[in-house]
Amino acid sequence: KMKKDTDVYNANTGDTERIGSVFSLRGKEQLEVSEVEAGDIGATSKLQYFKTGDTISLKTAPVSYDKIDFPKPCYFMAVKGKTKDSDEKIGTGLQRLNEEDPTFSIERNIETKELIVGGQGNIQLDVLASKLKNNYKVDVELSPPKVAYRETIKGKSDVQGKHKKQSGGAGQYGDVRIRFEPSQEEFEFTEEIFGGSVPKNYIPAVEKGLRESLEKGVLAGCKVVNVKATLYDGSYHEVDSNEMAFKIAASLAFKKGMLEAKPILLEPIAKVEINIPDEYLGDIMGDMNKRRGRILGMEQQADGSQLVKAEAPMAEMYTYAIELKSMTQARGTFEVEFLRYEEMPNNLAEKVIAEYKAANEN
Repeated sequence: KMKKDTDVYNANTGDTERIGSVFSLRGKEQLEVSEVEAGDIGATSKLQYFKTGDTISLKTAPVSYDKIDFPKPCYFMAVKGKTKDSDEKIGTGLQRLNEEDPTFSIERNIETKELIVGGQGNIQLDVLASKLKNNYKVDVELSPPKVAYRETIKGKSDVQGKHKKQSGGAGQYGDVRIRFEPSQEEFEFTEEIFGGSVPKNYIPAVEKGLRESLEKGVLAGCKVVNVKATLYDGSYHEVDSNEMAFKIAASLAFKKGMLEAKPILLEPIAKVEINIPDEYLGDIMGDMNKRRGRILGMEQQADGSQLVKAEAPMAEMYTYAIELKSMTQARGTFEVEFLRYEEMPNNLAEKVIAEYKAANEN
């Protein structure tokens, strides 16, 4: 039994707190009752130490039932406040709502600088947006997330980066010659300087300039990966050369070198597992082909359903939850997991590059 003013215990956290009023629910009505017994559905408010999924018990007889195995989020949208100062309110509101509803996820994408919310479908996320407005007084917009593309090179280049600035007193002078080529590692830097054409104390500045440049590629401003840079020559000035000058020279060489080494866009590829009744198999396979997906195989499940294993670009999977519901009369489920990066088809890459250039011209 659970009565008003009873001290209850959370075996998961070790916390004790006192129950206030106890209610029985009837539609929208809350009817105050003296107690609720095993088998009753009851409610209480203002619990400080309990979250969804915790078991309420007594300290004298602690009980902790197995946690609910919630489905993984499969529908993702970016959340943005309609006013500039609303970020903090959105973060606080979503954290509180997540304590009530652990079936949605919150993640800040460092690369695209977006706050991504994942749930089971568009209705759940629309409800979250309305709760943020009603309970936390913050208006938000939901939009498809930006895709975190990558850039790399397919060819080789040999370039010079020269930074020379003269203004009154001491100027700035840095001159480097760098070879760029593809690499298996995220970034490799080597130097083959002979005869002191670039003094040893400036070489770390050259590497730093290159590493900072990796954050923004030349095609669509995406992170650059799988590049090897070899500093093999250069020149310096006894008075005007300094670390900053060589850092700038390296970044100039990077931009030039990337453009000359056949740069390409890479897109994230996801591993997809779709569980569907057998009769929808043809529709699902046809739809996956339209999304540029590859079917890897199928497995018959014990209950007669089919588990389809596939790979598909992440960009094609953000709204898949809605389409799958429509195709299978809400009888299909799926899971998506990031797998790797792959070269993007040229016609689609050109579109992404054009959108980036148009956005940065304004």
